Amino acid sequence: MENWLEWLGYLASLIVLVSLLMSSIIKLRWISLLGSFLFSLYGFLIGALPVGFMNLGICFINIYFLFKIYNYKEYFKILPIKKRSLYYDYFLDFYRDEINKFHESEFSIENSDVAFYILRNMVPAGIFMSAQLNDNTLKINLDFVVPEYRDFKIANYIFDKNKEYFTDKGYYNLVSFSSNEKHIKYLLKMGFQLDSFEGEKCYMKSL
Repeated sequence: MENWLEWLGYLASLIVLVSLLMSSIIKLRWISLLGSFLFSLYGFLIGALPVGFMNLGICFINIYFLFKIYNYKEYFKILPIKKRSLYYDYFLDFYRDEINKFHESEFSIENSDVAFYILRNMVPAGIFMSAQLNDNTLKINLDFVVPEYRDFKIANYIFDKNKEYFTDKGYYNLVSFSSNEKHIKYLLKMGFQLDSFEGEKCYMKSL
């Protein structure tokens, strides 16, 4: 019994540690909630009431902030990019390493037909760049969200809630030729489906 409880304590400690590595606030809160719950359980089981009650309090704090996050009214806005600017260059340079983790294709504003920043509560939280593939299809060359805002809300806003932005321009399909496993996982979650274009493997979403 004592050995089992000791491992429970180690597990709780590890989960709390992992939560501190999360760049996403939502992930941090959820993982912290799990860790604090296990720590609270551990404290009560070994008779360490201060540990149990303190971590139970942390559980309620995490629940409170998760409730606020999921019920907070946020504002999204698409800001078209027409040409290069100092801010455009700085944004890409600042996030270059993060962008390279997910995107392999070449991109530039000069070769983009639809390009924009995504503002979240007036904060530039992402950038989207695409080029016309055919009359009604856009090839996504860059779809990047800064680490702090990777909770899929921006993607849902672009691809689902605001898809008229594309259809009004005559585009009814979005295509990505990604081979990055993490990016593919994201595309599938956003409703893209495995397809092919002129014999080349791709992921396509119909709007």
